[in-house]
Amino acid sequence: MPRSHVGRNCLWAFVVGGLICCLGEMLLNLYGGLGLEQQDAATAESITLVFLGAALTGLGIYDDIAKFAGAGTLVPITGFANSVAAPALEFKTEGLVTGMAAKMFVIAGPVIVFGVGSSVIYGLILCLLGG
Repeated sequence: MPRSHVGRNCLWAFVVGGLICCLGEMLLNLYGGLGLEQQDAATAESITLVFLGAALTGLGIYDDIAKFAGAGTLVPITGFANSVAAPALEFKTEGLVTGMAAKMFVIAGPVIVFGVGSSVIYGLILCLLGG
């Protein structure tokens, strides 16, 4: 088996993930400079990053970046967009409903369900403890 380059892989994941986060900060500042309130600017930034992640996935570019950067592309919000768009593109030949729509959340679905479920449990515990 070839030797793993863990150090190099971690470095590139850190650099590329950091660049994606820097892009997010630049978008946040841009939208804030255009007059949006902080919360609205953050929403516009998230929408833009999700759009870019999905668009780059559709063009086949995001997978090339992910092969190079590994986890650096999976952690930011663009990784979530990729996890929704990639299965949708993969199964589009099976039809709009039974292929693309049914398979779109194969990867991201459990993350959404676990996130919503754990937030509900946390909220109930907080209410019961009087917090």
